[in-house]
Amino acid sequence: MRREEDIAGKLDWVAVLLYIAMVGLGWLNIFAAVYDESVNQTIWDLSLNSGRQLIFIAASFVIILAIVVIDMRFYETFAYLFFGIILIVLILVPFIGKEVGGNKAWLGFGSFGVQPSEFAKVITAMAVAKFIGSVGFRMDNIRNQLILFSIIGAPMLLILLQKDTGTALVFTSFVLVFYREGFPPFLLVVGIFAAIIFVLTLLVPNQIYLHAAIAIVLVALIVFGKKKLRQVMLLAIGALLISGVIESVDYVITDVLKPHQQNRIKALINPDADPLGFGWNVTQSKIAIGSGGFTGKGFLEGTQTKFDFVPEQSTDFIFCTIGEEHGWIGSFLVIGLFVALLLRVIFISERQKSRFARAYGYSVASIFFFHFAVNIGMTIGLFPVIGIPLPFFSYGGSSLWGFTILLFVLLKLDAHRSQMLQRV
Repeated sequence: MRREEDIAGKLDWVAVLLYIAMVGLGWLNIFAAVYDESVNQTIWDLSLNSGRQLIFIAASFVIILAIVVIDMRFYETFAYLFFGIILIVLILVPFIGKEVGGNKAWLGFGSFGVQPSEFAKVITAMAVAKFIGSVGFRMDNIRNQLILFSIIGAPMLLILLQKDTGTALVFTSFVLVFYREGFPPFLLVVGIFAAIIFVLTLLVPNQIYLHAAIAIVLVALIVFGKKKLRQVMLLAIGALLISGVIESVDYVITDVLKPHQQNRIKALINPDADPLGFGWNVTQSKIAIGSGGFTGKGFLEGTQTKFDFVPEQSTDFIFCTIGEEHGWIGSFLVIGLFVALLLRVIFISERQKSRFARAYGYSVASIFFFHFAVNIGMTIGLFPVIGIPLPFFSYGGSSLWGFTILLFVLLKLDAHRSQMLQRV
């Protein structure tokens, strides 16, 4: 018991303090996002999001206490069991869940609701880490690769059925974990290259120019590179695949994506085409952030926020409130906190003595990075609006609890890293 009782001295307090700072700043900005100066309101008011968020924060500290008290082996031992349970829950959600914001992704208990997909990220991270940490695991084994993609693909598909595309896309971040554990970098480069081609196809109106560019590059490689027949054939196959990606873009946009998803792509490419329609969210978001200038308008002084120009201000677009009221300095501080947390999580992951703990740590870093980059990116028009929260800042119990569990399970494992079975 003495080892468990000494947990407070072994916790990584740098990460803990970063967590407390981010949760505290998030709470203040949630209040700013819903504040109405014409009404006598306080940050403690339970009728406001800030008051309810305070309850969620209090519950988070109870969750943290439970995590640090539970034996460290619990998370690895029951990872597969939890994974099976969450898959069953995700299967049931479309049938028994309630719809919120167009997504049937919530389980309701009276006026209280939870979003299982937020906890699916945590449990999937444990399952991925357990498989990577298994005896004899090799990332260059095709069977192992297929199993890993199946582990992340199953919850991703079930969440897509709930019409929650944003949360489903978060599971693609696990590829970064696979890469750290030895996944061939070539496949990662191919995926990034395909994404670039997809975006270029959207930006270039006439696709014939892209096909011509591919042909020119192919001929140049063959002529000036003096390639052998086998290399020429591989280049030709690659060029055909790229052309296939280009030709598939129109089909995906018009026949696969739903109207609101098409509008999000259009808003990303050209928000000025319909500033009062599909471009409204991004346009108003950029106005709010830009109007903050260098030092911001001041706490509770955001006009874009007060008059509800930006939708979902306390959830998906919480960064707009930060940018408007605290300006470049406040935005830089928030981004700095996230970068510091990401670097700390990577540092913690690298000092682990077991593959399970290390892989889990990189899963934490990957999920945080995806949420941080995409959420802030969509508020300034760099990414389409896909509706995912900014960790520790956005309003919501499920997201706060999910991110809290994600981080503190890692801190628990790290506190007992000397006792973990060494399999690196």
